[in-house]
Order: sequence, then structure tokens, then C-alpha cells
Amino acid sequence: MSAPGAVLHGVQGGSGPALPLLFLHAGVADSRAWEAQLTHFARARRVVAFDARGYGHTTAEPTPFSPTADILAVMEAAGLDRVVLVGNSNGGRHALDFTLAQPERVAGLVLVGPAVGGAPEFTAWPDAVLHVDALGEAAEAAGDLDRLNEIEAWMWLDGPGSPEGRVTGPVRTLFLDMNGRALRTPAPPATPLETPAYPRLAEVACPALVVVGDLDLPHIRQVSEHAAQRMPHAALEVMPGVAHLPALEAPEAFNVRLDRYLQAL
Repeated sequence: MSAPGAVLHGVQGGSGPALPLLFLHAGVADSRAWEAQLTHFARARRVVAFDARGYGHTTAEPTPFSPTADILAVMEAAGLDRVVLVGNSNGGRHALDFTLAQPERVAGLVLVGPAVGGAPEFTAWPDAVLHVDALGEAAEAAGDLDRLNEIEAWMWLDGPGSPEGRVTGPVRTLFLDMNGRALRTPAPPATPLETPAYPRLAEVACPALVVVGDLDLPHIRQVSEHAAQRMPHAALEVMPGVAHLPALEAPEAFNVRLDRYLQAL
């Protein structure tokens, strides 16, 4: 799929009359993080995911870009008029921004451990977070991208309050491959909304679901709770035993929650 200054790599499938789903990945992943959801939800509807600039197989010039414009380009290329947006982490930020910029194109919004533009700075960091963060800074300063990748898996996949390596097997292997590619592919700067989303949450008129893992970082849990309270038609789901990537770590449990939300739309 073409966009100004980029060729966006995407995957799509499914058919049926139900509302299409467009998945936006986290900043430590790429579109492969949604494989279980693409397979499950393609039984009843169109499903689309794509690699953001700096991730996966997307290629892009090193110039500023608009994530909102990229989402719109993907929708146009896939022939989607209205979608349910599902965004994890930084993908949640972009999904929320797009909803505020193009509300008529969004029938529903699902934010998973979202970043929210303009959220207040968090200062009460637990020692466990500070410890893992310091290890990451040391690895980055030493230019050891392999160790940095492992530490970011600890922070985002395991959760900083959990032992390193809590999540094992194919999920960890996939995370290390997705994030390892991202660490070696500089992402061009994204142009934010002129007015950030945090003070505008009450403007989100569509039905929304906010999902957050109980092992996620404290500021993400806090922002998730605030977003669910401020959006007028939102519900909060806290998933036990998972961290920042619940759809990847516990796909069946995540799919149950997303199915329930979609049935209520």
C-alpha cells in the first residue's frame, strides 16, 4: 500500500457483513503481533493490519509523516469506509488520534495498554521499573542491541515486576524478532495532533473498550483507567497475568473480550 514517502506492508483477510477490524501494533512489535486475531476474526468480517513506518517490512523515507494519514491510506487501499480500530500501545495512540481526526470513519475503538498523547508525566516509578530501565540504558550506551532487545522483552513482554523470561516459547521468539528489527530500523518522526488527545477524551463518541494487563507498567494502567473513565461510552477490562501485549501473550482470553465488545456494537 502506497502512502506519501512510504510503501506500507499490510496483511488482510476475511469477508462478511460485520464491521471490519483494523489493527495497529505496539512500538515493540509489528503486524505479526495480531496473527491470532487476524485468524480468529476473519471468520465473520474483513481484517487488516499493517506495519507502521520503521517496523516490519514497511519501507519509508526519513521524513516526518502523519500516522493518521497512513491509517487513512490503508483504509482507502483496502476499500474500508468505516472500521473498528484496535490499537496496542503506540498503536493505541494512533488509533485514538485517528478517531478524533476522522470520527465518521470509526465505528468502534479498542485501546490496548494505550499511549495517549498529552498525558501528564508519571513520576512515581517503582524500583523494579527503574532497575530494568537502567539495564536498558546501559545496553543502549554500549551499543549492544541484542541485550537491549532482551531487556525490552523483560520490560514489555514479561512486565518489569516479573522475572526476566516469564514469557517463553514462540511468543518470546516472535517478540525478539519483531522488536529486534525495529531497533535496527530508524523510524521517521511522527507528526502529532495539533491538540493532543488526553484533554479531548470526552470527544470520543463511539463505543470504546480499554484493555490493560495487570502486569503492565503503572503509568499505562493509570492512563488506561483514566481513558476509560473520560470517554463517554467506554468500558475497562483488566486482564490478569499479562503485561503490555495481552493479545500476543494470551490471544484466546483477549479474543473473548474483543468478541464480547463486537457483539454489543
